[in-house]
Amino acid sequence: MNLHYFEQRSDTGLKLDLLQKYLFVPLDIFGQNIQNGGIKSETEAWLAFLSQDDPEMILRLIDAYPEFRPMYEDVYRLCQNVEKIMGIFSEELRILDRNTVQYMMDEMQAEIDSKQAEIDSKQAEIDSQKAEIDSQKAQLADKDAEIERLKGLLRARTRTP
Repeated sequence: MNLHYFEQRSDTGLKLDLLQKYLFVPLDIFGQNIQNGGIKSETEAWLAFLSQDDPEMILRLIDAYPEFRPMYEDVYRLCQNVEKIMGIFSEELRILDRNTVQYMMDEMQAEIDSKQAEIDSKQAEIDSQKAEIDSQKAQLADKDAEIERLKGLLRARTRTP
């Protein structure tokens, strides 16, 4: 049987006992091998139960491992009641749709909140610039008034001999 074991490793040599360990079983290759060699272990029996739909293989599995018979009977009964199966799928899809809509609304609200914060920041910047412009206008008005006052003084001096 082709089993592929994987686990995470550190490139620095640090050793941690992580929970992420993987076992990959290529079921297509397993299916070909089991056709030729038969079921030889309980592990292979479970893999056959999970991957085989050939009636002949199912009968061989039940003959070799009778404990699988009740599970196949449950699956058979479920398959006979298609309405019940569709109801299960419909309910799961309804829940999935509701959760997806809620997630999308949450994402949109986060984006709206972000844009509102950006707008508020820009508005504060605009208000600050308006205040600075108003201050500069007031300074210009004061300088214009000072210039006019000085012009008046200059005219008054130039008229008096």
